[in-house]
Amino acid sequence: MFIPHTEAETDEMLRTIGAAKLEDLFRDVPPAYRFPKLNLPPALTEMEVVQQVEEMAAANETTHELVCFLGAGAYQHYIPSAVDSLLRRGEFFTAYTPYQPEISQGTLQTIFEYQSLIAALTGMEVCNASHYDGATAAAEAVVMAYQHFRGKKGRVVVSPAVHPDYRATIRTYTQGYANIDLVGDGTEAPLQAGPESLIPWIDANTALVLVQYPDFFGRLYDLTALVEAGHKAGALVAVAVNPTALGLFKTPGEFGADIVVGEGQPLGIPLSYGGPYLGLFASRKELVRKMAGRLVGETVDDNSQRGYVLTLTAREQHIRREKATSNICTNQGLMTLASTLYLSLLGKHGLKQVAGLCYHKAHYAASQIAAIPGYSLVFETPFFHEFAIRCPQPVEDINARLLDHGFIGGYDLGQDYPSLKGAMLVAVTEAISREEIDVLCDVLKEEDHD
Repeated sequence: MFIPHTEAETDEMLRTIGAAKLEDLFRDVPPAYRFPKLNLPPALTEMEVVQQVEEMAAANETTHELVCFLGAGAYQHYIPSAVDSLLRRGEFFTAYTPYQPEISQGTLQTIFEYQSLIAALTGMEVCNASHYDGATAAAEAVVMAYQHFRGKKGRVVVSPAVHPDYRATIRTYTQGYANIDLVGDGTEAPLQAGPESLIPWIDANTALVLVQYPDFFGRLYDLTALVEAGHKAGALVAVAVNPTALGLFKTPGEFGADIVVGEGQPLGIPLSYGGPYLGLFASRKELVRKMAGRLVGETVDDNSQRGYVLTLTAREQHIRREKATSNICTNQGLMTLASTLYLSLLGKHGLKQVAGLCYHKAHYAASQIAAIPGYSLVFETPFFHEFAIRCPQPVEDINARLLDHGFIGGYDLGQDYPSLKGAMLVAVTEAISREEIDVLCDVLKEEDHD
């Protein structure tokens, strides 16, 4: 074990605390448990460790070597090199909890900029400092709606086209609430129907209606009728978004949504084997006192200079404790900075260009794949950069063969939707070229003839 302190430093620390030797620090641990025998391999030199770790890493296949058509909530986008360069500055890596605003102005300002960007992107009035990921943000939206109505409304209408992981996380979060009733996303739910099919589920006891835009299958719908029906019944409406799509299409705020959640990974955050990611959460201003998590505000000091502070912290779990509406009192600070850098570098027009490339490349891929004998589109609905395709063989077998040709295939929808067994969810982003789409189609044609 590497101990960074010299013997002199160690002796000084021991004298300060009144201990004679290091072993005295463990006197309360029973002798039988102080130095257990660990099943560890023999010690290695630094050079040997590096060689061994590199050999292990070489066994991994990543999107650097393979062309990725897998999405389902996490996507391979091109990230400008400036994002990572700025993100790795020591000031950002070491800063964490901004409880003391006088020494945390840099961290607070980046969060404030992030909040402003996400509010503008979603068309909402206020945004918090983020949650862990899209799934937990969606669950917090349910809790927020429940608390907004003081527990008097317990029905939550959830679209079956909301990401399966989001729906599972919501059920985990709410299992301790006796009167929360999640409806609308059962196995019998019609997947071909649009969001209007949820309207019959909405009643006077409904606290929240949750839909996804674009939905899990990549489809785009006008949410106006659903939002109006929800509001007519006195319910709140939450929309889980793909933030990239908002660079091209109507925002949830324009539909009249009350809450917007989503996964921020597409905004400058690499796939990273599944995380850490970023949970987006924005809402109308009148709901801000029920919003979980941190909120950074802008103010001025005694010298009329601009400054930033954590605001409305009485809502927080670490202040109100048993009266808090949520136990979340943290945020993904480094990930919010990555998304802030990404959005700032791209700007409004750059994000629109990225979204446009995703849209057009996905539609080209869909038309080419659907033209292959045995393959067909599951839905005829307009879509963004993801689409469901029926396959002539099991998706698992097709993906195994695609991997042999250097492709990461799509998501097997049969895992979550029994009625879509044999269907694959294919994602296409700006990072994929037309030539790579053509080669994919050639491989699928060859396999079809085997």
